[in-house]
Amino acid sequence: MNESKVLQELQRALPTGRLITEPAAMRPYETDGLTAIREMPWAVALPGTEDEVREVLAVCLEHEVPVVPRGAGTGLSGGARPVQGGLVLGLSKLNQILEVDVDNCTARVQPGVRNLAISEAVAEHGLYYAPDPSSQLACSIGGNVAENSGGVHCLKYGLTVHNVIGLKVRTIEGDVLELGGKGLDYPGYDLLALLCGSEGMLGVVTEVTVRLLPEAPQKVVLLAAFSTLESAAGAVSRIIGEGVTPAGLELMDQLTLRAAEDFAGAGYPKDAAAILLCELDGDATEARALQRYAVRLFEEEGAYDVQQAESAEQRERLWAGRKAAFPAVGRIAPDYYCMDGTIPRASLVEVLRGISELSERYGLVVGNVFHAGDGNLHPLILYDANQEGQIELAEGLGREILELCVGVGGTVTGEHGVGVEKLTPMCAQFNAAELAQFERVKEAFDPARLMNPGKAIPTLTRCAEYGGMHVHGGELPFPNLDRF
Repeated sequence: MNESKVLQELQRALPTGRLITEPAAMRPYETDGLTAIREMPWAVALPGTEDEVREVLAVCLEHEVPVVPRGAGTGLSGGARPVQGGLVLGLSKLNQILEVDVDNCTARVQPGVRNLAISEAVAEHGLYYAPDPSSQLACSIGGNVAENSGGVHCLKYGLTVHNVIGLKVRTIEGDVLELGGKGLDYPGYDLLALLCGSEGMLGVVTEVTVRLLPEAPQKVVLLAAFSTLESAAGAVSRIIGEGVTPAGLELMDQLTLRAAEDFAGAGYPKDAAAILLCELDGDATEARALQRYAVRLFEEEGAYDVQQAESAEQRERLWAGRKAAFPAVGRIAPDYYCMDGTIPRASLVEVLRGISELSERYGLVVGNVFHAGDGNLHPLILYDANQEGQIELAEGLGREILELCVGVGGTVTGEHGVGVEKLTPMCAQFNAAELAQFERVKEAFDPARLMNPGKAIPTLTRCAEYGGMHVHGGELPFPNLDRF
């Protein structure tokens, strides 16, 4: 690659100041929320229009420059980590809300729009956008699409894939894909769902149409305190099994609830072994009936104290502690490693016991805070990167936690994506034929293999080295996977 020529072409494609090559200025782009893994970009492009995105991609295709799409950089799996000799394509400048259609309850936005900004923009109409990751104040909707993000209210209202109804996507070869729209459904293969969670490997999202929901007339948040983690986990299975679908159902163990309480002053009982936060909503009659029923169920399952928050201020106070759990834990250890696995709810007690045993074996403390109703776990592994070998210990413990999830019929990710973090655990979940099929999908969208290479799909060589995966005939179906 003639670097000077490529840089000149990129500079012509972008306004002044939108191509960054100085090392100090590129430093913020060397990683995403997975800070243990870093790589300095070759260059960073910040287009402000779809045409500029198209021109940048055309230059990269012509000169075979790998492209790493990036939103707000809040991802936790290394999906936006630069690749050697590659361009980071930052989409933060495409940050306009293009249309709010109140009649159809939809909004059309650019990928750099913050998640929370959508709800703020439509609040005057009594509407909101349901998926609410803990980072919703900062994370972008384009990044949410890339990782299929969730949040505390996704138990009842779904993940990103359930709330995005239209996408405009630019492929590396210059094609524009318009998927879905404002209609209820469209014929053909569900490529819209395929793009949600594709981690920037298939194309660049330049527009997103989201479904808006009306705010529920009545909401109540319950805080149920338990003397054992197992009884709290049992209460999760009980309430869902009884046919109640809360808007949100979150579990925090003692370590995380104490850290959150010290940080946010949410009113959590620090003597509890675990707490459940349960939000119920509906019309006034429905919400009240669910409230009485849920309180009784929690008490039958061993809750020794149940707080009931009905005012907006009380509800926000209880949720504030949960939303602040990750930064709160960051105050009690030099570093933490946030995992993301999903399991059947019936396996919660078994897996939490397994995590405790692994924590003891590795000698690292693990705090648990997660979307309990979804079975989406977020174990927080505490460690000190300044101590030799602790990063490797934390990674090893995290890998075994994910393998434990797979072993009970779960998966290695629920909403954080695979990125580079979970490439090895992917080998525990998928066999060679399945991984090869993923590669065929990649090949169809990106035959040049320039879009976010090395992410989300492990090479069969890696899996063979990791677990002895058998490759028929000794040949890989995609031998050029190790190109980058």
